[in-house]
Amino acid sequence: MSEGGVVVGTTSAAQALKPGCVGKMPEHMQLRGEDGQVIIETGVIGEIYGIQKHPRRYWNDPAATAASFVGGWTKTGDLGFVDGDGDLIISGRSKELIIRGGYNITPLEIETVLYQHPAVQQAAVVGVDHPVLGEDISAAVSLRPGCTALPVEIAAFCREHLADNKVPRTLLILDTLPLNPTGKIVKKELKPLLQQAADAKREQ
Repeated sequence: MSEGGVVVGTTSAAQALKPGCVGKMPEHMQLRGEDGQVIIETGVIGEIYGIQKHPRRYWNDPAATAASFVGGWTKTGDLGFVDGDGDLIISGRSKELIIRGGYNITPLEIETVLYQHPAVQQAAVVGVDHPVLGEDISAAVSLRPGCTALPVEIAAFCREHLADNKVPRTLLILDTLPLNPTGKIVKKELKPLLQQAADAKREQ
């Protein structure tokens, strides 16, 4: 984000093999929990804060200013954790966080597994409304040319690599996923379709 200034870092060959690893946690950054307290434990996901630099506020938008700048720190909206080696691992965006039955689940972790399936070309995971859990996990994928796979096969693959509560309960295979001009998957266009599919599955 431009509000946070520019940070340049490097990763070693070993760090580059870790999905989401961006190197060591810089001194001018912190991880904080939902209560705003600094996280010092390893493996605990929090939002990444950076020391506030150039901007002090958003023009004529006090609500956005209060939400983004806290006590000299800038909330980046990125989620991450520090692993046992002291490396910072980016795990997703706070606005995409899925809260399923009280558990915080990052779509990026599930998408990383989906991309490991040999037939999957594109993957997107979103949270959909659930009457009991609050949110549930739904996914949409497209397949590589010449490849075939069934939703149950891809779900079984996820079950081999993820905790049960992180396995998508609804999984659609589409011809292609919607992209914006920069090539990023537009999840908000997928969410109504996945919500409809999840509702229909629950009613069966």
